[in-house]
Amino acid sequence: MDHEFWLGRWREGRTPFNEGVVNRFLQQFTDRLAGCPRILVPLCGKTEDLAYLARDHEVVGIELAESAIQQFFAEHDIEPISIMTLSDTLKVYRRAQLTLIAGDFFATTAEMVGSIDAVYDRAAIVALPAPDRVRYAQHVRRLAPYLRKQLFVSVEYPPGSYDGPPFLVPASEIQTLYPDAKLELLAESPDPRDRADGKMMEYCYELTF
Repeated sequence: MDHEFWLGRWREGRTPFNEGVVNRFLQQFTDRLAGCPRILVPLCGKTEDLAYLARDHEVVGIELAESAIQQFFAEHDIEPISIMTLSDTLKVYRRAQLTLIAGDFFATTAEMVGSIDAVYDRAAIVALPAPDRVRYAQHVRRLAPYLRKQLFVSVEYPPGSYDGPPFLVPASEIQTLYPDAKLELLAESPDPRDRADGKMMEYCYELTF
């Protein structure tokens, strides 16, 4: 994962991946996460999905750019109750149902994030090139060894029609990355930003472990 690329995007305010509203698939399928008290949101940015999920769940978000986490709290007029430094590269912000970890996703441990019942992945794995996706999926399972559910938003488009990120991650790859999961397609919709000459599609999957 190219840290400087993503940190630069946040410094320059070039964050079109930040939807600014609660994701439509999350709103539609929140009930699929019922019975999952603690939810992990990898590469969370400052997404509105964090606050939405925190209404009914404990949420643990991990984001490389500390400025994104600071912006999230500022934009929601929330003052973190505690800010803790875990290491030279990891810092934790906490408030009520929210725990947001600033730093490298791959440097986090299961002990740091605590027990995780479900993962919500909207813009995480599609932000990574193929070799990093394997490493990412393996680390998700290390962080959440007792994972029950994953709500997963992916994109697909004809090869060569778009230079990611987001990268295309088809259902076959998702199943390969999580071979012990049952994969169910919940919904699909054209990309709202009309990328890849209008040929990009978004897919929402549920993975059950």
